[in-house]
Amino acid sequence: MVTDALREEGGTKIGIVKLGRAAGKTKYSLLDERDIGLVHQFSFEARLEQDKNGNGAKIFAFCYVHSAGRGSGQFVQDLVWERHCGGIAQGFAVVHKNCVTVDNRLENLVLLPQALAGRWCPHATHSTSLHPHKDMEDDHLDSSVYWMAIQQIPYDPADEFGTSPRLRYYDNNGEIVEEEDDSFCYYECRHAPCIQMEKGLREFSICGRCQQARYCGPSCQQRDWAVHKKMCREKRRPVTLLLREEEAER
Repeated sequence: MVTDALREEGGTKIGIVKLGRAAGKTKYSLLDERDIGLVHQFSFEARLEQDKNGNGAKIFAFCYVHSAGRGSGQFVQDLVWERHCGGIAQGFAVVHKNCVTVDNRLENLVLLPQALAGRWCPHATHSTSLHPHKDMEDDHLDSSVYWMAIQQIPYDPADEFGTSPRLRYYDNNGEIVEEEDDSFCYYECRHAPCIQMEKGLREFSICGRCQQARYCGPSCQQRDWAVHKKMCREKRRPVTLLLREEEAER
């Protein structure tokens, strides 16, 4: 986890916290200046939550005290709300106003009844049922603080995805202790500032060259090319070698 800083027009400092990989790309969370110190108290990570009603998935920032384990953790939006506004009553949930579920600045949070929280969204362009595969270029996010912050993060080759379709977990000796199939994962648009998430498995278009990067539409793919071209390599197809019988017997 690393932190950077961004200054808005009014001079406010914002923390950019690296959460790690989720849904096919590295995710970051935004925090107000007064909350940046939380990175010294908690471990931060990205957590993908699937919708129980079959409406895809969303990525949230999750934090926990390392010594106490993940079972002691909570979503960052809940932690920030409780820290500045008090407890969250039963039947209520903290929602992100701009629908960017990792933008945890207090001004971006609102408390709503649980019944409304799951379907609350004032932005028509976020509804894929109304605008399937809508590119984010026409959305309000183009000028948002989150968009500007993510655009400032320098390219890091270590953040790129690998070629393995499996997730591997290692112990301190470098030995694999757990392995998971990543073929049933929902993907977020590869363009870093875009938050469009697949509603169904393998819904987004894929880069025809490397066969790995996924995009919500052609606009995001074009805008991401300046970064993606640094690691995009044409996927080689396996070549079948046919040997004559006498060569095979040697």
